Amino acid sequence: MTDTAQGSPEAPAAQQPRHQSSVVRDQFALVRTEVGKAVVGQDGAVTGLIIALLAGGHVLLEGVPGVAKTLLVRTLSRALRLDTKRVQFTPDLMPGDVTGSLVYDAKIGEFDFRAGPVFTNILLADEINRTPPKTQAALLEAMEERQVSVDGDTRLLPVPFIVAATQNPIEYEGTYTLPEAQLDRFLLKLVLDIPERADEVEVLTRSAAGFNPRNLEAAGVSAVLDAAGLAAAQAEVALVGSSPDVIAYIVDLARATRQSPSVKLGVSPRGTTALLSAAKAWAWLNGSAAITPDHVQAMLLPVWRHRVQLRPEAELEGVSSDSILRSIMQQVQVPI
Repeated sequence: MTDTAQGSPEAPAAQQPRHQSSVVRDQFALVRTEVGKAVVGQDGAVTGLIIALLAGGHVLLEGVPGVAKTLLVRTLSRALRLDTKRVQFTPDLMPGDVTGSLVYDAKIGEFDFRAGPVFTNILLADEINRTPPKTQAALLEAMEERQVSVDGDTRLLPVPFIVAATQNPIEYEGTYTLPEAQLDRFLLKLVLDIPERADEVEVLTRSAAGFNPRNLEAAGVSAVLDAAGLAAAQAEVALVGSSPDVIAYIVDLARATRQSPSVKLGVSPRGTTALLSAAKAWAWLNGSAAITPDHVQAMLLPVWRHRVQLRPEAELEGVSSDSILRSIMQQVQVPI
């Protein structure tokens, strides 16, 4: 196909979207390259965040201190030319500190709404489990409805809007476990591990050469995509097909979690919808026109690991949600 045909109104409808899809998908490959200029050894987490953006979902990043959770979110937002704000969650943080509040303006004699940091494209909620449930709950409406209600008035959040929250899995003192209702609002839970030896050597080599994680501009990270490009990609992801057999497969997997003897609370219908959305995004990134069981299996752990609540006796025996989900994938029949 010539360049003229690709851009002309006379181009076949079935061919033009494929070309556009390829161009947008290539831009996301460039996003990964830009993120790699600052973040080393977290390719899985980078892919997970991109999938969350494509599916319009929120992400919970779990890892010990120092594995680049915050740097990853900051770098990705810069590569996508999206506005981002960071909130350090602390025990004394109030709901209004996140969503915004009414402030009395003496000049006009009226209360004026002062927007909180939630009015952004990517909200980095750092150490979200260090703030009390009252403040954690302030994010529920924003995460689910993409809006904030203050004093009876509803204010819409920018588009796109996602919450990227971090938490430390090894500290319990001074922390507040996220309630199940809020965990269910996160599309993905990504676990960031200590990087491999070669990656850690690369981190130190960059540091020795003068790399400053607080100065992404000096690291050469530049924007290669914007909100409009992301919206175009999201529209294409929504068109990815899903056969009745694969949809039934997702339902069978979810029902298996509810029947597992080690599980107290299995995956809800919201969880099945989340898995379908994530699988579509992963299929689109791989150039597939429809999701397959392989796409479903690839996304099952990050989408469901925080939605499965284990029985106390299973936890005492050292059983993890990941091991339960892997076992279920082996037991449930895969459609051919």
